[in-house]
Amino acid sequence: MRGIIVSAAVLGLVTAAIAEEPVATVGTHTITRAELEKHLKPKLIELDSQRFEVLSEGLDEMVAEELFKQEAKARGISPEALEEQEITKKIPAPTDAEIQKVYDENKEQLGEATLESIKPRIVDYLKQQQEAERHEALVTELKKKYKTTISLAAPVVQVGTGGRPSRGGANAAVTIIAFSDYECPFCKRAETVVQKVLSTYGDKIRYVHRDFPLPMHAHARDASQAAGCANAQGKFWEYHEKLFAAEDLSPDKLKEMAGQVGLDKAKFDDCFAKQPYTEAIDKDIADGSDVGVSGTPAFFINGHMLSGAQPFEKFKEVIDAELAKAGKGKAS
Repeated sequence: MRGIIVSAAVLGLVTAAIAEEPVATVGTHTITRAELEKHLKPKLIELDSQRFEVLSEGLDEMVAEELFKQEAKARGISPEALEEQEITKKIPAPTDAEIQKVYDENKEQLGEATLESIKPRIVDYLKQQQEAERHEALVTELKKKYKTTISLAAPVVQVGTGGRPSRGGANAAVTIIAFSDYECPFCKRAETVVQKVLSTYGDKIRYVHRDFPLPMHAHARDASQAAGCANAQGKFWEYHEKLFAAEDLSPDKLKEMAGQVGLDKAKFDDCFAKQPYTEAIDKDIADGSDVGVSGTPAFFINGHMLSGAQPFEKFKEVIDAELAKAGKGKAS
């Protein structure tokens, strides 16, 4: 034990020495590695997160390949034959209704293209989607058969709540801090997943919203101010959901929505005119930037960063791991 303690102390001294190591001198001024890393902290955090994503995706591929090899061996067939049996042959041909639905949902982007001319591409798209879903389902099944543990850990970033609005369990084992922009289309898309996360995990998680209005979105900052005014009347989350569902976030529309969620309009209008939450919004932006947020949405699940509009499965993977670590079990 004494040897371990001494080794830890030596490691600490070495780390401190590296931090104080000069990386440049300008005249009489010395720039240390610690100063350089502090200056680049947001970018370095973002790079660490990106590196983990690449490693995680690569590991998922390797795990899937190994699972397929083991199952194929057990059946006395090749991995390719297994894939043919369990994926390719189990995917039904897309129905006319499914094809029509994709066509209708993408009419604007397709321009003058007719359904008949674009049908083969839609069929390929739907097949690829089904193959990916079946592949994921098969991997999940095989993980249960061949006990699989993943020990690759995501980098952890210390992120504060900033005293901002939260919902869920006040003492939950998992805290999700979201940096979001009410006018960002990716944030609006992510909100559907967020609602599923909240309904799935309930009080097992605590969800915190922090504002990160991007400069290119004309009404994002006003929307954040308006949400603060709604919070002052105890209606933050009702108004928050209205904002994400709205296509128009102009000041007049923000005031109209206040009435729709039952706010006192006179109080709301007075609050909105005074813009009292500028400092809080600026702090959210500064805190987010310090931990590597450069776009929205960005989520930190117990410090593990998820950047962009991620699928529910990505949230579930991290949340379940954190709940298991805390001995709280998975979603009920």
